[in-house]
Amino acid sequence: MTSTQHQRHHLPAGTAADGPYAVDIGPDSAGWGHAGLRVIDLSPDGSHTFATGDSEWIVLPLSGGCTVATEGEHFELHGRRNVFTGVTDFVYVPRDARATIASGTGGRFALTGARCARRLPARYGPASGVPVELRGRGSCSRQVNNFAAAGVFPCDKLIAVEVLTPGGNWSSYPPHKHDEHRPGEESELEEIYYFEIAAHDSTPGLGYQRVSPSGPGHGTDVLAEVRGGDAVLIPDGWHGPSIAAPGHDMYYLNVMAGPGTEREWLIRDHPDHAWIRGSWPDQPLDPRLPRYTPPSAPSVPAR
Repeated sequence: MTSTQHQRHHLPAGTAADGPYAVDIGPDSAGWGHAGLRVIDLSPDGSHTFATGDSEWIVLPLSGGCTVATEGEHFELHGRRNVFTGVTDFVYVPRDARATIASGTGGRFALTGARCARRLPARYGPASGVPVELRGRGSCSRQVNNFAAAGVFPCDKLIAVEVLTPGGNWSSYPPHKHDEHRPGEESELEEIYYFEIAAHDSTPGLGYQRVSPSGPGHGTDVLAEVRGGDAVLIPDGWHGPSIAAPGHDMYYLNVMAGPGTEREWLIRDHPDHAWIRGSWPDQPLDPRLPRYTPPSAPSVPAR
């Protein structure tokens, strides 16, 4: 891999900051067409107003709660203490709108976005409606919070989920890709990974993220040591594994969008590693999972 590729696709904490945002990744800065992510920290009694422009956005509490005012409506988000303690509620904000986020106690909030054509109504997503999926087995066990997965919560282009990987486990495995349009087999999606890593006592955590080329013209090649607040951009290529260091649970927020007329997440496993799925039925699920469940959560079987 080249140093330029690594610098362009691995964004350590602070390097993607802009204005009020600790992370500000948009189609223009990423060099692609659709997916975006912003992360903002609000102090107690802080607020932030933003214009959605040509993109739809979901306001997702990473820590703390807030209110979201938009389109003449006022939504209250209970939020959570942090990403390792619970599923959160969220708010969808349409394109061509303005929204104000305000927090009495302060917190950290993600804005997951995608350029889109349709203007859908603003609405609230309850934590109780988030399907929690236990994916993989053995050392590949992980938890997926499908809050804005395709087929779960209506958006025009945006697909977004959260993944929790217990310390020592591998997720995003087997490596997979979604950089070509193959009807019924693979969808073309850009993807952002945003990481939070659990500390052990006062020791910060770390993990690793791999992205490898899938062929000529699809040449993203990254091996990154990731820490809390880092982001990795994946315009193409096989991505995975995402490796959590022993003793440090890993969280990542996946934001995806693409040019397809259908909003769908269709992936192709790396042919050298796809066999691993066949070994899972003979292995137990990691007993540390589920890390948590929302109240009255719809459950999704392990797979």
